[in-house]
Amino acid sequence: RGVFDNLRKFIVWTLPTNVGEGSIILVAILLGVVLPVVPVQLLWVNMATSIFLGLMLVFEPKEKDLMDRPPRDPKLPLLTFPLIMRTGLISLIMVLGGYWLYFYETGIGGESIAAARTAVVNVIVMVETAYLMSCRSLSHSVFYVGIFSNPLALVGAAAMIGAQLLFTYAPFMQHLFHTAPLDAGAWLRIAGVALLSFGAVELEKWIRF
Repeated sequence: RGVFDNLRKFIVWTLPTNVGEGSIILVAILLGVVLPVVPVQLLWVNMATSIFLGLMLVFEPKEKDLMDRPPRDPKLPLLTFPLIMRTGLISLIMVLGGYWLYFYETGIGGESIAAARTAVVNVIVMVETAYLMSCRSLSHSVFYVGIFSNPLALVGAAAMIGAQLLFTYAPFMQHLFHTAPLDAGAWLRIAGVALLSFGAVELEKWIRF
């Protein structure tokens, strides 16, 4: 049960992240606007988040009520309707948040396209990081399972944030991935979208379960 549970958590985490990334590109193509992220930046996102975030769900300890649950119906699909809807919710927040950051930075913020794209990449990664915490339990709040019950998830999140700071500010990373420095205001907006995604999932779990 524990192995199946963690496998399911990883799938539930990785689906909206990939759908969200793909949708950002698809929307830009359909609308005929400048891409808010470039392919090499998405390559970085997929590589870094898989290592620092997704892998950490493998080490998630068994939930307290695991053996109290009734046997799982073998005909039940791996992804139930509520989890599919949750995938859509996170994908939508990622797409809307990404485009809001892009147009805000290039418009009101007066930033370059490179800086706006850097903000979009960071909002994608921060939403994935916040969502990882929610995926530590598919039905309970992360506070129920214990924030510190999987130290590797916290280490992975911290490492991911550190990698994003390098991605944003290190000159060699700026050269490789066409990024630009962000100011404190951009980081606050990025954090706001990430917190929104975390709060939305936690609220959905509280209402449904």
